[in-house]
Amino acid sequence: MMRIRPYRPEDAEQWDAFCAAAVNATFLHSRRFLSYHGDRFKDRSCILERNNEWLAIMPAAEHPAQTDAVMSHPGISYGGLLHAGRLAGQDMLDAFSIVTQHYRDLGYRDFYYKLIPHIYPLSPAQDDVYALFRFKAKLYRCDLSTAIDLDARLKPAERRRRALRKAHQSGLILDEDIKHLAGFWPILAENLAQKHQVHPVHTLAEIQDLSNRFPDNIKLVCALNDGKIVAGTLLFITPRVFHAQYNASNHIGHESNALDAVFQYCIEMGQGRGRYFDFGVSSENEGWILNDGLCRFKTEFGGTGVAHEFYHLPLHTGAPGSQ
Repeated sequence: MMRIRPYRPEDAEQWDAFCAAAVNATFLHSRRFLSYHGDRFKDRSCILERNNEWLAIMPAAEHPAQTDAVMSHPGISYGGLLHAGRLAGQDMLDAFSIVTQHYRDLGYRDFYYKLIPHIYPLSPAQDDVYALFRFKAKLYRCDLSTAIDLDARLKPAERRRRALRKAHQSGLILDEDIKHLAGFWPILAENLAQKHQVHPVHTLAEIQDLSNRFPDNIKLVCALNDGKIVAGTLLFITPRVFHAQYNASNHIGHESNALDAVFQYCIEMGQGRGRYFDFGVSSENEGWILNDGLCRFKTEFGGTGVAHEFYHLPLHTGAPGSQ
């Protein structure tokens, strides 16, 4: 029989071990990562057990702007029910029934579920997509990312090949070293402020902390001109995906097409070690606005689209699951 219980702090070590063995989890789902948020979120994570063994885990927290809603998880880009390949078919439907009833019992009226994009799991793990359909969940947000299949990369556009040649001829030095974070961050902050009127999701101190916690998963590649950083990409590395979490270039970097050289370096890093290089999303306003220029720029490297889907499931309407 399947049972559910809330996550407890003493579960942290087993939680992280379960994540490491799950087919659809990444280091973002570990308590070592989630704990960097401190008390920013009201944790509502839960654990599904069967025969006294963990069957699945759900990283979740109360919605930061809607106290009668729970989300999986507001502090990370993606995440839902994580498992080691044993939550399939009817078991997933049963799990959804138990999870939604659990949150309903806690007094929540709405459940927001962030699908894990299909490029991240180690093996196909979309039983939750079927469960969302069966429970009549509504797709309320869809972001568009761009990723390169490193085993079957499409031919880059001629414009990107010219830009890469120019970057190589500019005498840039490429360096993979997290020590450049302090020099890269002001360039990133200025880029985001000028182009999007936003700040980085993480502070410099948070990224420095996370890079110390996950030295094998968080890497920084920078282009230097006369010893000074002119462009860079911060990578979040998971078993199948090299994800460009942050990209930025100053005016010197723009003139020399430094990001083209940085991206090529990162793509080559991923070959033989991962399956995809993910440039990140090009959509805004919960997917309703597409930055077409940015999207085209990414596709010119040989990338194609990857959807990031977000679902809303009302909890106050009872327990759906069948017609």
